Amino acid sequence: MRRAAVAVAASAMAVSLAACGSAKESGDKAEASGSASKSDNIKVGLLLPENKTARYEKFDKPLIEKKIKELTDNKAEVLYNNARQDASLQSQQVDTMITNKVDVLIVDAVDAKAIKNSVQKAVDQGIKVVAYDRLAEGPISAYTSFDNEEVGKTQGAALLKALGSKATKSSKIVMINGSVTDPNAAQFKAGAHSALDGKVTVAKEYDTKEWSPDNANSEMEAAISAVGGKNIAGVYSANDGMAGGIITALKAAGLKVPVTGQDAELSAVQRVIVGDQYMSVFKSYPSEASVAGEMAVALAKGESLGSIAKDKVSSGSAKDVPSVLVPVVSLTKDNINDTVIKEGYYTPAEICTGKYKAACDELGIK
Repeated sequence: MRRAAVAVAASAMAVSLAACGSAKESGDKAEASGSASKSDNIKVGLLLPENKTARYEKFDKPLIEKKIKELTDNKAEVLYNNARQDASLQSQQVDTMITNKVDVLIVDAVDAKAIKNSVQKAVDQGIKVVAYDRLAEGPISAYTSFDNEEVGKTQGAALLKALGSKATKSSKIVMINGSVTDPNAAQFKAGAHSALDGKVTVAKEYDTKEWSPDNANSEMEAAISAVGGKNIAGVYSANDGMAGGIITALKAAGLKVPVTGQDAELSAVQRVIVGDQYMSVFKSYPSEASVAGEMAVALAKGESLGSIAKDKVSSGSAKDVPSVLVPVVSLTKDNINDTVIKEGYYTPAEICTGKYKAACDELGIK
């Protein structure tokens, strides 16, 4: 059943992206004249928020760059910066992109509200802005991410499943959410609460500054002290990095309870395999990155997003923004082969090192 669900989700993503690709290919054929059109010589700015989470440098950056190059016959120039979790630095990076006269800007905001003025400055200079992964404030032209409330619901539902008969109103859990500067964190949190509220008791809850694993570790230590280790049935962790810090604190206290996560980081997949972490959320970064690349190229060329973005979202400062929300899958030890391995995130050799080999053999990961 789990594998069937993964296959259905993957199929849906493939169909959606194929449709986007077909629309682009049709446009290409209509414009083709034996050589790349002059409009392929575009300049795209790409700003990502931090490098503590492995996904941005390993997946998002190269995937977005690859898609943009593919869509422009390798004529586009991509200028890249990582803000290293510094909103002020990211603001300076936007200024640099404006100075460099990019045609379009893809921004994954460190602080979705703080970036508003920078987005406005870019737009004032005729630069279209694509909000990537996080819904940035300001006059953005497009947005792509995952269905973030669904991510939280998926995590909450998985935690309840892991608790089994212990999923009662008297059971106490700890919730360790993401940073308040990230609008996605609020959506993950809302989704998780919709799944958990009324079914278990949230004994302690934290909003973790900068999504820091170290901060999550300290919060978990504080929760153990306040609630009592033997009284904690499970932990909701909003992502894998924090899950690592949480599990370290749990182990130090001699505790082992179900812990959630998100992003399918390699270390988290390994923790899932040996049972230290119950689940993660698998996201198709190739799907998200592909959409971002298509949006950016279309906007830079002055083309409509109608064939790419069928949905609309609104932020605190922008209404009816053309959007694409990519579905997600709950990753557990039962579907490693059908998620991260099948999609080429990691090879079995990368996952099944040293102490993880026996668990991999038992699960048929090879």
